[in-house]
Amino acid sequence: MKILMVCLGNICRSPLAEGILQSKVSSDVIVDSAGTSGYHEGELPDKRSIAVAHKYGIDITNQRSRKFRRKDFQEFDLIYAMDESNYIDILSLASTEEEKEKVKMILNESHPEEDRNVPDPYYGGEMGFENVYRMLDEACSVIASKI
Repeated sequence: MKILMVCLGNICRSPLAEGILQSKVSSDVIVDSAGTSGYHEGELPDKRSIAVAHKYGIDITNQRSRKFRRKDFQEFDLIYAMDESNYIDILSLASTEEEKEKVKMILNESHPEEDRNVPDPYYGGEMGFENVYRMLDEACSVIASKI
């Protein structure tokens, strides 16, 4: 099973989601992350994401930002978007119904059919990152239980 987490810049939310889910599943489940934009390509996750992950015993310092690619549809079984904008951007690149069916809103795992967004904490403070961590931890627990 290969799962991709996607946000805008791949430095705040999706690296956290990648780290959280990887910590909850066996090593034969591959979890990666990407961004719909290439603004931060090659960069480490935001220091605040690194800090909140570390607080919960998760190391995300080996991750590097990358942009979502069309070939990700072939490489991954599930693709989780952090918010509606990411979801729409990913779907716009899908060319088949099979590819579209792989794309999900991550918080629909913990709050089915509510289409909730994971807020982007980039311009906020530490508490925003803590809140995002809690949301993602809950969703990733549900995902892990289904694998």
